[in-house]
Amino acid sequence: MTDLTAKELEILKEAVPQAKRIAVLWNPTTPSHAPAIQAVKDAGEKLGVALQMVPARTAEDFAGALASTVSERADAFLALGSPLILSYRARLAELALKYRLPSMFAQREAVEAGGLMSYAADDLNDLTRRAAVYIDKILKGAKPADLPVEQASKYALVINLKTAKAIGLTMSEAFLLRDDKVIE
Repeated sequence: MTDLTAKELEILKEAVPQAKRIAVLWNPTTPSHAPAIQAVKDAGEKLGVALQMVPARTAEDFAGALASTVSERADAFLALGSPLILSYRARLAELALKYRLPSMFAQREAVEAGGLMSYAADDLNDLTRRAAVYIDKILKGAKPADLPVEQASKYALVINLKTAKAIGLTMSEAFLLRDDKVIE
C-alpha cells in the first residue's frame, strides 16, 4: 500500500500542478495507514508539497476534516484507502465538491460516486480470485508466512471530468492522455 499511496500523491500533484499544500485524510484506526503516512510524507518531500495530515475516525468527522483543509488553505486532498472511506465515498465526494477540492481516492467507486480521480488495481475480481487461492492453500496447511506477497499487475487511473468541470479544474491534455477510464 505504501508505494501505491506515494504514487497517488504524485498523480494528484501532476493533475493539480499549482498545489502547494495537500491534505491527507486518514483513519487512525486503520493499521495500514501508519506506514502509508510515512510513504506519503516521503513523497511529499520529494514533490515539494506541504502536507496537512487530517485524521477522521468516523464518517461524522468528514465534514470537519474537509472544512479544516479549506481553512488551512489546502489545494487538494488525498484520501487514504480504508473501509471507512469506501463505505462513505459518496459523502466525501459531495464534501469535496462543496469545497471545490480536487481529490484522489484509492478506489474507483469513489470516482463513480463523484470524486475527482482514483488510482487503483484495475481488476478487483482477479485480486479476489488470488485471495481465494491463498485461502485454499492456508486451509490445506500452508503457513501464511511462507506464501509470497503478490500485488496487482495492472493499475488504472480513473478521472471524473464532470467533477473536474464542477470544481473549475482544467487538466492538461498530456495528463488526460494517461487515464485509463474517464467518467463524463
